[in-house]
Amino acid sequence: MNKSTINRLIDLNQQFYQTFGKHFSDTRQRLQPGVHRIAERIPKTARILDLGCGNGELFNFLIYLGFQGQYIGLDFSGEMIEFANQKKSTSPNKVQFLQADITSLNKISFLNDQLFDFVFAFSVLHHIPGATTRRNLLKTIHSLLNKNGKFIHSEWQFLNSKRLIDRIQDWDKINLKQELVDENDYLLDWRRGGLGFRYVHFFNEHELSLLAEECGFIIQETFYSDGENGKLGLYQIWARE
Repeated sequence: MNKSTINRLIDLNQQFYQTFGKHFSDTRQRLQPGVHRIAERIPKTARILDLGCGNGELFNFLIYLGFQGQYIGLDFSGEMIEFANQKKSTSPNKVQFLQADITSLNKISFLNDQLFDFVFAFSVLHHIPGATTRRNLLKTIHSLLNKNGKFIHSEWQFLNSKRLIDRIQDWDKINLKQELVDENDYLLDWRRGGLGFRYVHFFNEHELSLLAEECGFIIQETFYSDGENGKLGLYQIWARE
């Protein structure tokens, strides 16, 4: 995928969340079961970097569980960050919610001198266009983890749902040629509060295994969760090699 197409798809997703942020947040008032399962295993004093933190619902649940550590949440949607900041007002923890483009994570200067116990990216990587872009992001995540740190992430398994398969649209809907995108790249529509489009990459376990090896990780755990069939989210825990 060339740089022009990558930038166009990043802009497409940013525009989606700017336009439909409130409607999207309304559908994310409860954690997915897989995220819930992970959150219950996080130590109370951990240092966490949450990429694509959304409206802060995960942080809210961690506080409910007694979390007392450091938490930094990043999201490129200003509206999502506003929603998230409303949830930290009563928290005694060291917490920040900041608007940032995680495709340029290596350029966020205040992260350079910090190491984290956990980096989360729930439903994030599948919105990052281009294999090189994803590898660069993962290598940066590797550098931000302490020696025993874990990268925990989930990828949307929308091809496991007929309802979601019906939301797949032709690339010409956004005046983009099919040959400019990569294998397993899709355009999905959104119909709540108006018509919108999002770029999504479909990951399978084999592709994730190759990515982990390329970027210096070992896959420690894999499980499926979420949705009506319990198979709409592919979750993995990666450790530094």
